[in-house]
Amino acid sequence: MLFQRTLTALVLAPLVILLILLSSTAVFALIAAAAFMLALWEWLQLSGLQQVAWRAAWLLLAALLFGGLWWLRASAWTPLLLLAGVAWWLLACVWLRHFAFAAAPTRENLALKLLAGLFVVLPAWGALVSIHGSHANGHWWTLLALVIVWVADIGAYFSGRSFGGRKLAPQISPGKTWAGAYGALVAGMLVTLLGGWLLGVRGSQLLALGLLAAVTVSASIVGDLFESLMKRHAQVKDSGTLVPGHGGLLDRLDSVFAALPVFATGLLLLRL
Repeated sequence: MLFQRTLTALVLAPLVILLILLSSTAVFALIAAAAFMLALWEWLQLSGLQQVAWRAAWLLLAALLFGGLWWLRASAWTPLLLLAGVAWWLLACVWLRHFAFAAAPTRENLALKLLAGLFVVLPAWGALVSIHGSHANGHWWTLLALVIVWVADIGAYFSGRSFGGRKLAPQISPGKTWAGAYGALVAGMLVTLLGGWLLGVRGSQLLALGLLAAVTVSASIVGDLFESLMKRHAQVKDSGTLVPGHGGLLDRLDSVFAALPVFATGLLLLRL
């Protein structure tokens, strides 16, 4: 399994990096929207929406919303969208504490999870577009945003395996430990400080960027845990089978969805 996961990552990572660095923001936004909609399709299934026709209708709604967000991308709505994304993930922390909430397969819980799916996907996409199209280095900042999550995930894996110890959220994801979370924070902050320095950030702004990395990594952990909660509610191991060795696309993007609005908001506040 580890070999398959590594091989898939070695194939996909260079393609994603080239897409980020070489594409125009319009092309990048379109491809990202397609990937996010595939992840949303898996989210809809986890939520309990079994009818294919209704899932297709929900994706059509998402596509219309993506189009509207693209049209409004240079307006004051973008910061509001990012703040809505940050607020949602703060609310998700409360949901994680009450992990049995909305577990029953009722119509009300289905509606709640469908709405949650939009708050998971739309602010993250808006964050990508905001970062990528922000200025001359937007492509590199976008890459750094994703690298933070990737490196944090690697740090969590090796730190958790090496030190183990107290479980982070045993009722939701028994495999995650506090040691893994600390490893993710250290790895994410180090790569952010390096990336920020290479992008010309110095002094107090670089220190603030390191603190932003810690918050971003924390958000990515919340995103991972929240998707684990949805899978536990749905009683499935993976969100899908699209990515060999990794499960579904949502399994690979859950941390990214939570991290992006936080990182994009921080960049706006730091004026980077």
